Amino acid sequence: MYKRLVVVDPNMCVGCQLCMEACSNRFGYVGPTKSAIYVRSAGGVERGFVIIVCRACKDPPCARVCPTDALSLRPGGGVILSPGRCIGCGNCVSACDIGAVMWDYDSMKPLICTHCGYCVGFCPHNVLALEEVA
Repeated sequence: MYKRLVVVDPNMCVGCQLCMEACSNRFGYVGPTKSAIYVRSAGGVERGFVIIVCRACKDPPCARVCPTDALSLRPGGGVILSPGRCIGCGNCVSACDIGAVMWDYDSMKPLICTHCGYCVGFCPHNVLALEEVA
């Protein structure tokens, strides 16, 4: 059974960005700059936070616009990046309807959520979860 990352309750998010730290750490970096998940304010602390993460589309627009097929379909939804095939055109970033394809300005390649769930264990308020995909 395949799994995907889901936002269970965005109203519980306190904006701590521990999920972003965990994701960057998984890639071997300290700090939230290399994260495939993004947390931002919805307009001040009293308005809450927005969690932007890949929703594991069945027919992902980011893969459709990739001219080198560097993004292949992931079982269960979403995509897998083949960095060696990526030419850094950025089409995938523009194509994502929800802005979930982050950009790494060092490598000039996208940061794509792999739905590993590593970030889930770092969220102190259970905002994130892994769910099984049929």
